[in-house]
Amino acid sequence: MRVIAGALKGRRLEVPRGRTTRPTADQVRIALLDALGPYLGEARVLDLFAGAGGVGLEALSRGAAHATFVERDPRAAAALEANVRALGVAAQARVLRLDVARAQALLEREGVRFDIVFLDPPYEADLTRATLEDLGRGALLAPGGLVVAQHPTKRPPSAEIGGLKAFRTRRFGETTLTFFRARE
Repeated sequence: MRVIAGALKGRRLEVPRGRTTRPTADQVRIALLDALGPYLGEARVLDLFAGAGGVGLEALSRGAAHATFVERDPRAAAALEANVRALGVAAQARVLRLDVARAQALLEREGVRFDIVFLDPPYEADLTRATLEDLGRGALLAPGGLVVAQHPTKRPPSAEIGGLKAFRTRRFGETTLTFFRARE
């Protein structure tokens, strides 16, 4: 896996061996980051269920100011931390080795707000709805912030969840990206 575009284009990313994570496919990552392009400049990004960090690192490569990564799996988090070091973006990145619910609670207590949140939970765990409900409360989102959920095509989230309203979907076979905007 490599960084696809931006300042870090072509740099190789370490990925954990085995089936602990499901890296976002290049085609999906390209479409996601191209759609988010106009919003990335100086954005604060939250990459939930980050795995090796491909999406958040791509956002940094394309101009995001900062990325916070949340990953609880030890092997995936180790690969993510190695990628942050190898790419020289430690000053722009924060890695939280926590489950997503605990990380969201911690970030809420700290008063951190994000312009863009990406979530790609393990499909078999079915955490999309619960994570979107937490985000829909708005405590972690800047006004008008964007949330993008990657999910199985056959299990779409609701069009409105708390303060989030879906405004776009992109389908890639069995995988779909649903884009939400937070209230202003």
